[in-house]
Amino acid sequence: MDLDLRKLRYFVAVAEHRHFGRAAAALFIAQPVLSRQIRAFEQEVGCPLFTRTTRSVELTAAGQRLYEEAPGITAAVAGTVRRVREAGSPERRLVVGFSAGLHVAEAIRAFTARHPDVVVDVLPLPWVERDVPLRDGRAHVGFLRHPFDDSGLHTVPVGHETKVACLPAGHPLAGRQALVLADLEGEPVITRRTASLEEKFELIASGQGVALVPLSVMRAYARPGLVHLPVDDHPPVATCLAAPEGHGPGPVADFLETAAEVLRAPGS
Repeated sequence: MDLDLRKLRYFVAVAEHRHFGRAAAALFIAQPVLSRQIRAFEQEVGCPLFTRTTRSVELTAAGQRLYEEAPGITAAVAGTVRRVREAGSPERRLVVGFSAGLHVAEAIRAFTARHPDVVVDVLPLPWVERDVPLRDGRAHVGFLRHPFDDSGLHTVPVGHETKVACLPAGHPLAGRQALVLADLEGEPVITRRTASLEEKFELIASGQGVALVPLSVMRAYARPGLVHLPVDDHPPVATCLAAPEGHGPGPVADFLETAAEVLRAPGS
């Protein structure tokens, strides 16, 4: 079957809202139109995607699987469209993404010295799902740290980074010189995904818990009310360059080679 991306977008809206009326309002279409489109979509995929009652709309097992797959489908299509448009443009352009606390300026300087004809832009990668811009085409290459979903991505290891414990300034452990993981046993560790680093650090500063964060992030977001301490027995975090698999020769491949040389150099 040919997947109708418009109907897929409608399906995702209903799955997110669990309500046809609210989904229709968010899509700026009439509810009867949305209902007809979803019924047609279910006929096209060959199975029901929702279980409907007078009070609720729930995903079927098939609907849940499609809902999980949908972001990857839309990201792949968006990325393809972006790459096609770029291929038709006379201007060579490279967008370099980077995770919080990591720096790409030196690598970009080295790359532009070798490729002055390529226009380079930068894009901060989101704290949550930082690999997504590499999949949907917003970034061509990224400098980020593990863990992240690296399926479908070509990665180049470039180094390691220390993690530290971030504590509220008034915490009983805040006066120590260093910690071990056992010191944090029983502490409320903020591991749930927060929308931003600012949110995470605000929760810590307000006494909601502690967190283990990369040292470069802690330095970049240093603020009153927080302290950070080394955790001597915490394993280092690997950093890497990443780009979509099958990128082929060109600016992406050249940047990966140049950036790897720079970022692996002592003192980088």
